[in-house]
Amino acid sequence: MFEELHRKMNRFWNADRTLNETDPEFIGIFSEFAYDTVVNEPGANDEKLDDHARCMAIIAAIIGAQGMDAFEMMLPISYHSGVTSVELKEIVYEATPLIGFAHTLPYLKRINDYLNVENVELPLAPQSAIDKQNRTQGGASLRRTLFGESADSDEEFRKMGAGHIDSWISGDYLGAYLTRNGLSLQEREMIAFCLLMAQPDCANELRGHIMANLRVGNTAHFLIAVASQCLPYIGYPRAMNAVKTIAEVAHSDKQTV
Repeated sequence: MFEELHRKMNRFWNADRTLNETDPEFIGIFSEFAYDTVVNEPGANDEKLDDHARCMAIIAAIIGAQGMDAFEMMLPISYHSGVTSVELKEIVYEATPLIGFAHTLPYLKRINDYLNVENVELPLAPQSAIDKQNRTQGGASLRRTLFGESADSDEEFRKMGAGHIDSWISGDYLGAYLTRNGLSLQEREMIAFCLLMAQPDCANELRGHIMANLRVGNTAHFLIAVASQCLPYIGYPRAMNAVKTIAEVAHSDKQTV
C-alpha cells in the first residue's frame, strides 16, 4: 500500500546531504524501521489507512509533538501524496483549539511559505459551514453527536465557576472549527486523536476523542494502526499509552479491538 510513499521518503533522506554525511547509520536505522518495518507490518495497517490518511495522521502527530524539522520533511511528501492545500490548512486550524495558537502559528506560516512555492493562490476558499450567529447551536449539536447526549455541558466546570469555558467548547472549538468543510468528521476525529496522542498530560481528552472516533465509525483497529504508523515520530511511550487507552475505551464501549 505504501510503496510509493516509501520511495518518496527515501528520496527525501538521500537529498539531505548533511544528514547523509554526518549520521548515515542513524538514517539507516530510522528509515528501515519507519519506512519498511512499520509500513509493511500487517498489524499496523487497516483497509481505511491509505497513503492519504496516513500522511494526515503523521502530520497531525508531528504538530502535536512540536516537531518542526520533521514537519518540514513530511510537508512536501504529504502534499505530493494527495493531501490538499485545504486539508493541510484545516489540520493546523483544528490543532489551534487543542494545542494553542502559540504552538500552531509557526506551522501555519510554514504551510503558507510552502504553498507559495507551489504557486497555490492564497487565501484559499473559505471553509466555514456555519455563520457566526449559529456556531454555539451547531457546536452543541456536534458535541452530542461526538460525545453523547449527556455531553451538553460539563457540570464540574460550571460548579467551579468556569462555565464560560464549557460554553466555549461548543461555540469556539466545535462550532467554529470542527463544523468546517475541507475534512470529513471521521478525518477530523482521527486528527484530534493524533494531536492529543502526541502530547503529554492529555489522558482525559484523548479518552474522550477515542470515544468520539468510535462513534463516527473509526474502529479501534483503525486507531491502533494510526498510532502504530505515528510511533516512529512520537516515540514508544506516547503511542503505547494511546493503544492502551484505545483498548480500555473500546472494551468499555463493548467494541472489539
